[in-house]
Amino acid sequence: MRCALDPMPSAPQTELIVHPMSKRSCEVSVERHDGLRRRTSADVVALEDPLEIRLRGTPLAVVMRTPGDDAELVTGFLLTEGILLAPDEIATIERLDASRVDVQLRDSVIVDPARFQRNLFMSSSCGVCGKASIEAVQFFSRPAGAFAVSAEIIGGLTQALRAQQPTFDETGGLHAAGIFALDGVATVVREDVGRHNATDKAIGAAAARTWPLPPGLLVVSGRQSFEIVQKAAVAGIGGVIGVSAPSSLAVELAGSLGMLLIGFARNGGFNVYAGAERLAP
Repeated sequence: MRCALDPMPSAPQTELIVHPMSKRSCEVSVERHDGLRRRTSADVVALEDPLEIRLRGTPLAVVMRTPGDDAELVTGFLLTEGILLAPDEIATIERLDASRVDVQLRDSVIVDPARFQRNLFMSSSCGVCGKASIEAVQFFSRPAGAFAVSAEIIGGLTQALRAQQPTFDETGGLHAAGIFALDGVATVVREDVGRHNATDKAIGAAAARTWPLPPGLLVVSGRQSFEIVQKAAVAGIGGVIGVSAPSSLAVELAGSLGMLLIGFARNGGFNVYAGAERLAP
């Protein structure tokens, strides 16, 4: 069974009801088991659907995402993958249909799509795992500059992120990423089935307001992978905070770039894996 905005033609399926308000979830029939008892009832699950990104008509990538905030996702993706240097290099993002968009660049911007094409689907759990070396990220990264943040602020960030996840409350099946100012105020929070997509959406939304981004922190609802730290580094975000653990390569990358990397940020406590010098005394 495929839960999507535009179901593919196939054999008769269980009826799917897309929630009209959010377009990020749908209602499905489930069989609930409780000991020896079982019953059929409705449940709500997060939508997951492919989005093909084209650059001047040339297919560039297919991302598996939760529909919504697609322009922000595309903008963030192009920036954090080093394809574009600034959001104003985009002239238009044209929606071709529910699952395809075409990006037109300003006439002065020269990009060869063949250099960046991905002949694969990005999984919603890991993106393109290990596709770039630390040296490549160092080349594209934007120095975040000097900043310090208090332990008290950090201790409350994942709870503040969790408070802004309405579709997770509905489905229990979405990640979130948010960009927070150094005083702990949320600049933007976005949800998606993939934490890297949520990160791109948040960065794309923030970049539409101001670029380069001001000093801030990226807060994610799960683990901190190499790709999450990579995206933060390319966007000039100097710190990544997550509710779960970082990977070894994420720790190595953050350390090499002087970034703050914090894991297991829960209930006021956290572990510092890199960049302890960025904690305010």
